[in-house]
Amino acid sequence: MSKTSVNARLAMIQAFSEFMDSGSQSATVIFYEGVQPADTSVAADSNNALVTLTFPEPCIQGTTATYVELYPTDTGSVIKTGTATWARIFNGAGEVAADLAVGTDISLANTNLVVGGTLFIQSIKLSP
Repeated sequence: MSKTSVNARLAMIQAFSEFMDSGSQSATVIFYEGVQPADTSVAADSNNALVTLTFPEPCIQGTTATYVELYPTDTGSVIKTGTATWARIFNGAGEVAADLAVGTDISLANTNLVVGGTLFIQSIKLSP
């Protein structure tokens, strides 16, 4: 859908906001090395996980007619040395919300993560 009305986009964004904050836990984003799965229904290889970051509750900082902005994450400790190539966002129920390609969908100051180092995300804006 490349051409949707403002009201339709707002409805999609509102639904996404509610989805992100559903569940008893906080929403998270996990950065991985390696090849990103073809779609969000394909399980990620947990051996490729580099760092998990947690969003505050609620995780939605604000919405506009074109995107949802998430609050900054906590600071997570890198558990494995590697190059972050993609990330998966999970809602508070542990359900996949989105996959993001590092460098295209999400930018990091340094994609080369070192075990024992730390990472946090200042801003994520998701568009429908």
